[in-house]
Amino acid sequence: MNATVRTAVPAAGSALLTLRRLILYVLLFALVVIAAIGLSGLLERLFSTGAVLASTDVAGLARSLAFTLIGGPLAGLLWWVVWRRLDDAAERAAAGWGLYLTAIYAVSLIVATSSLLGMAASFIGPQEPLWYSPLSNGLVWAAVWFWHRWMWRHPVKQPVNLDDVPAVVGTVFGLLTGAFSAITALGGLLDVAIRGFTSLTPGAEAWWQSVLRALVWAIGGSIVWWWHWFKGGGRKLETALVDVALISVGIFAAGITALGGAAVVVFVLLRTVFDRGESMNELLAPLGSAVAAAAVGALVWRYHRVSGTHRSVATRSAGRLVTSGIALAAAASGIGVVINAALAMAVSPLAGSGTRTLLLGGISSLLVGGPVWWRAWKPGLQPQSMDVIPPGKRVYLVVVFGISAVVALVALLVIGYRLFEFILGDVSGGSLLDRIRAPLGLLVAAGLVAAYHFALWRRERAHLAAAAPSGAHTIERVTLVTASDPEALSTAITAATGAKVTVWRRADAGNGPLPAEAALRSEPGLVERAVSALSGVTAASVLLVIGPAAGRAARIEAIPLETEEPSRYWRREAAASPPEIK
Repeated sequence: MNATVRTAVPAAGSALLTLRRLILYVLLFALVVIAAIGLSGLLERLFSTGAVLASTDVAGLARSLAFTLIGGPLAGLLWWVVWRRLDDAAERAAAGWGLYLTAIYAVSLIVATSSLLGMAASFIGPQEPLWYSPLSNGLVWAAVWFWHRWMWRHPVKQPVNLDDVPAVVGTVFGLLTGAFSAITALGGLLDVAIRGFTSLTPGAEAWWQSVLRALVWAIGGSIVWWWHWFKGGGRKLETALVDVALISVGIFAAGITALGGAAVVVFVLLRTVFDRGESMNELLAPLGSAVAAAAVGALVWRYHRVSGTHRSVATRSAGRLVTSGIALAAAASGIGVVINAALAMAVSPLAGSGTRTLLLGGISSLLVGGPVWWRAWKPGLQPQSMDVIPPGKRVYLVVVFGISAVVALVALLVIGYRLFEFILGDVSGGSLLDRIRAPLGLLVAAGLVAAYHFALWRRERAHLAAAAPSGAHTIERVTLVTASDPEALSTAITAATGAKVTVWRRADAGNGPLPAEAALRSEPGLVERAVSALSGVTAASVLLVIGPAAGRAARIEAIPLETEEPSRYWRREAAASPPEIK
């Protein structure tokens, strides 16, 4: 009973300590946010000119005063308690300290950057800028960010874990902000260059104003990214979190953006040649944004792929697999859409521009995704042995096969539903082929993808089986019959086959050693001969009999046994004639 109590007390104490830290850091986070909101509200009223402090918004001023004068001192007091406790190494190593700094760092960075960039962009345009609200938010949250960044880089009280989170948070936020703003700015500029000034709405603001506002955001996001990636040392960190951020944002998101933009560019160009059902101004409307997305996405994609070459083999392999997965999805979608459009034309040979547009969309997706997948996947240079299979490839094959199989199953269910609906319902609603052409195209594309990757998976499994040791897992149990203590034999058999060895002593050994035992002592190759006798034997249980010696060499016989336990046959005759034990 006492032992049970001593075991339960530390577990309960640890749980209470974790709960105490969680409540403490959640309260500190909430109080810091409340104090920052109150202080930014007071600064906004201070910056606003020509307004009486409390005459226009008494409730807002009261809220700001309460948040600042009550939440601020409480936040400072709680921070002082936390800061003193951080002299203990256990507190610095706790996950709560690192998670609190992560959350407040991300919130303060995002709010401060967005407020300051929004204030700078508000000066570009015909309207009068309202600079005092974003400026007050930006200054307060920038101070919060600087304060917590100082705590994160403190030489003594910095968190032991999660030291790479600030670099990852700043890098991802800056990259996303800068990239999408650059796409907006470049897209607006290219749209004016392609379609001319006639595309602008009369009475609207000048075209260059929206471009400059987007450019301000692009420059600000790029500065945040550069500060954390280069100045903050994110590029030199070799952690799993940095690798995940690099692949998910720099390769996956950028790859989708680049391929999507390129597919739209090809689609617009094909429509200008084969499908001029609309005016040229309407046909070219998405071209500027598509070119910008393809250019910026390809630039970010290429940079992170080059950066990934200096990282681990697993990271480089993951980047290639993600690239091939994105391109495969684009190519498979194109195949499904092409089949859909072809069936529509087969149903109605005089199909209008809608079917032609659908066909051109599928062709453009296939033309963009197919070559990229071929270059990234290299189907003609697949590994022929287990030694050259890249890390994570088997997982990738299983994931792609699973997703495509699920898509094919859903498409098959839709086809079945449409088929029974056509048979049981009103047949005047269109032909059967017209009803099932969309899910049928999806079924064919998903089926091709699933079959191809399943075949690759089976070949990789064959490589694994070929690379496995020849004698591994072929024998589970070995019953060794010998006349003496066979320690060397048992060790060698277990090392060679991995089987569990059971020793039976021969009953005819008598009081003196048998010739088999003498052979065990005098014959140096007996152990090798015993292991060699088991090579090539495949059975769950094997009986290995050594001796007696025939001449100079001990006789060795390996007998495979049936997997069914013989004890039940013994029990069948036990009542009639029990065995005599001597």
